[in-house]
Amino acid sequence: MSSFEVPPTRREAVTQRLRAEIASGALPPGTLLKDAELAGRLGVSITPVREAITQLAVEGLIDISPNRTRTVAGFSQKQALELVDVMELLAGTGFARGVDNLTDDDIAKMRLRFTEYVDALRTGNVPAAGASGADFSTIVIMAGGNRELQSLVDLVVARSLRFQSLGPDSPIWQPWIDGYRETLELLEAGDRISAVVRYRQIYVEYRAAVEASLWHHDDGTP
Repeated sequence: MSSFEVPPTRREAVTQRLRAEIASGALPPGTLLKDAELAGRLGVSITPVREAITQLAVEGLIDISPNRTRTVAGFSQKQALELVDVMELLAGTGFARGVDNLTDDDIAKMRLRFTEYVDALRTGNVPAAGASGADFSTIVIMAGGNRELQSLVDLVVARSLRFQSLGPDSPIWQPWIDGYRETLELLEAGDRISAVVRYRQIYVEYRAAVEASLWHHDDGTP
């Protein structure tokens, strides 16, 4: 029996759509969000829009003021660095716990995700690159069997994708390209201990790249 993907609810679909638009910069920081306008544009009722906005506010992507005005949250370099630190803690722990449970099939899937990742960047498809890069780590974390940990990683990744929307030519991608490739080569060679060390090093290099990146807007956004 072949597997199939259960269609998302309207709330989930709207949440995914708005999250992607915020991550890509289609909805830049400070954008005022109005229920009726979003519902009309997305072809849904107001209820799933309100539910989606509530969820994205929990994720830190939307600010809700005391008078209930909703705007896309700003994103500063300080926030980006803090997210990198949290990503390193969560994903690094998940990777270390799952690496010994990886099968040859898992490693082959990681090779495929890495190929997709590089190809997506080469063609300028940043959202696809972000998805493939996240899946690269997810395969290892899920091998450890901790779904709660993976849920937390997913949340942090969703927030950090706004910074990675700088474009496919941004230098912040290079630590991931080099790190994923070298981590994968170590796994394929059977050196799982060194693979964990190299994977954790990605975040050190990524943090340095984020710190060196230029911020151009007054609100601290890239």
